[in-house]
Amino acid sequence: MEYLVHIAVLICIYGILGLSLNLAVGQAGLLSVTHAAFYGIGAYVVALLLIAVGLNFFIAVPIAMILAGVVALAVGVVFSRLREVYYVFGTLGFNIIAYSVFLNWDSVTRGPLGIPGIPRPEIFGFRFGENEFFLILATIFLAITYAVCQFVTSSSFGRVLRAIREDEEVTSVFGYATHYHKLAVFVISGMLAAFAGTLFATYITFIDPSSFNLNESIFILAIIILGGLASHRGAILGAFLLIILPEALRFVGFPSDVAAQMRQVTYGLILILLMLYRPQGIWGEFRM
Repeated sequence: MEYLVHIAVLICIYGILGLSLNLAVGQAGLLSVTHAAFYGIGAYVVALLLIAVGLNFFIAVPIAMILAGVVALAVGVVFSRLREVYYVFGTLGFNIIAYSVFLNWDSVTRGPLGIPGIPRPEIFGFRFGENEFFLILATIFLAITYAVCQFVTSSSFGRVLRAIREDEEVTSVFGYATHYHKLAVFVISGMLAAFAGTLFATYITFIDPSSFNLNESIFILAIIILGGLASHRGAILGAFLLIILPEALRFVGFPSDVAAQMRQVTYGLILILLMLYRPQGIWGEFRM
């Protein structure tokens, strides 16, 4: 039972990451591979606030999200003026920079040693120490993220994002400031990624830079490609499938030195098949 609860918590965390990235990629067509950077910012900020400052988790979370939003705003000013492959390379470069900061800013992040002993969330004297209780919190966070994403996409702002995705030049001709819309959705997406990072840090109770590298950003992108672009349900489905899949391979009987490689091979095959036969993903509405 404890194992299933652990898997469910991870699905919630990656579901939040998938939902947040789908706002930028699925709704606005911004192919970003920097999501792990904001995920890491949320995790590190909340860890430092809980350990060094002694703040309550529920006060530290909005601070971490705001800080991630400020960083997203700063880099998004540059990214929102880039197009197509240049946008991809720009976001890729920022992820590498963020990872380097996490790895080398020893006085703050403790570098490759990571930050241990991160306390679990607590409110009104109740501590989410047991994984079953933490799953309830993670589910609430996932529901909040889903509601925010649903609100954004169903609003007039969301309709403009979809128009930008289809044809940015035509959308700008009709008087919409596409630059600011792309910047806004990038900031919202980054803040929600930090939201997931605060959960991850307090669930695992330890973080190090390896959890927020470029491979993690690619994995999050794979979640929404598999589940379905521009679909909130698809983002959650993708998280479910890509978390469950490697766990299922544990029971196939591969030797331990082969199992990890087989997971990567399986991920690659799934993505290739999707690009060939269903480029919009399982539950998607938009083709890249």
